[in-house]
Amino acid sequence: MSFEQFVTQDSWARIVDLFVDILPLKDLGFKDTPASEGRPPYAPSDMLKLYLYGYKNHLRSSRKLAQACRINMEVIWLLKGLTPSARKIAYFRKNNAKAFKKAFRYFVLILKDMDLIDGETIAIDSFKIRAQNASKNNFNQKKIQRHIDYIDHKIHQYQEALDKEDEADKIEVLKKKIEYQNKKKDNYKQIERQLKESGESQISLTDPDAKSVILHKNIVNVGYNIQAGCDGKHKLFINNDTGTVNDTHALSPMALDAKKLLGVDAMNVLADKGYTTGKHIEICTKNQITTFSSPKEHSSQHNGLFDMQIFQYDAQKDHYTCPAGEILATNGTIYNKGNHRVKHYKNRQACKTCHLRDQCTKNKNGRFIERSIYQEALEENQKRVEENPDYYRLRQQITEHQFGTLKRQWGFTYTLMKGKEHVLSEVNIMMICYNLRRLMSIFEINTLINKLKELVRFIFAIYGFIKGILSHFFEKQNQLQNINQPVLNTVYGHI
Repeated sequence: MSFEQFVTQDSWARIVDLFVDILPLKDLGFKDTPASEGRPPYAPSDMLKLYLYGYKNHLRSSRKLAQACRINMEVIWLLKGLTPSARKIAYFRKNNAKAFKKAFRYFVLILKDMDLIDGETIAIDSFKIRAQNASKNNFNQKKIQRHIDYIDHKIHQYQEALDKEDEADKIEVLKKKIEYQNKKKDNYKQIERQLKESGESQISLTDPDAKSVILHKNIVNVGYNIQAGCDGKHKLFINNDTGTVNDTHALSPMALDAKKLLGVDAMNVLADKGYTTGKHIEICTKNQITTFSSPKEHSSQHNGLFDMQIFQYDAQKDHYTCPAGEILATNGTIYNKGNHRVKHYKNRQACKTCHLRDQCTKNKNGRFIERSIYQEALEENQKRVEENPDYYRLRQQITEHQFGTLKRQWGFTYTLMKGKEHVLSEVNIMMICYNLRRLMSIFEINTLINKLKELVRFIFAIYGFIKGILSHFFEKQNQLQNINQPVLNTVYGHI
């Protein structure tokens, strides 16, 4: 049999092989991986091919990838018989976190040039993955205090027993127990100091960037909240990030990043109600990004009193009219309320003698209304969503399927890495795999292979063209050989 027969023409290995060959790996920052002493280093192209093949096929750990290099016929074909050790494979992923991000974004631009991404409609959503940090090694102030209180209670019990004990052996045992509990208490006090110094609401000891997040159905675990942007044309990933435990402050950063990457003048963004924040909607609006973010219910209490919605707001005069016909005005002061900035509207004098007071408020100073300074942006967003329900429903179609593929089919429910940058390297690998696999559905397989081959030929033709132009300016061949490689890479990158 021919060895080529072991790898079918529509194999994922062949697609990966062609795809990696079109990437300018040096310009993207990929580094060589040293081999054993006396041997040349492993080329970044071979290691990247191994990771892209593995992540698509549930082979993510370096040990499983190393084993695949010896027993998997497609991997043997892909790496031409190379058998890097698990340690070398792991170092490649660890040392190239930034390069993985650049490679993913470079791929997105290729897709845009192929007219597979248009940037007209972007859906933003998030999914959670578990971190390499046990729940017992994640602390907030409440959890620390609970441990300290428990230790204090145990110490108190031991001290009471010590006061009543007469036998020398038992006294010594109790003293050791008290000493052990005091050491544990000192440890928790140290963690408490670290938490206060960090300025965060929680701290993780194994992976400092990991946070306690709600995975699903109120199941809490330590992990990452991965933000993802998807283009509406062919449901392809375009950008990603991870930060806080929820989506409240992610809308404008993700939208602005997508707009800048794709180089479009304007775009529409679809998001669920977790992203609906007045400040970020207004930032998007000022940058020609039209938001369709599911509106939240108003936070006013349903306590049997007049709801805030029945107070009429006059935008020109900046005041409210209450059900009794009185004017509630503001002094113009903007107050900080948590993460919100609001104005207060009130009329104490009118409230004192109002015949509807008992139906309106129980506050001794009368009724007052808090209005966000971004309320107009929120209302305009709500109006757009309500007037375009079918368009808003595209959000789920654009972005939900990808998460199911990554988590259910490819097993990306946890990360093998620690630290935000390295976790995102795994995310970028997975998203490259998804977009590349999506191309196999968009195009007939032979068409896709031909397109990738054309790109490979184009890359080599451009590189040869550059060398030809440069050689024209040098009289001797040895002068060309002395040109610094960074110069060639820079010119190549611009082309």
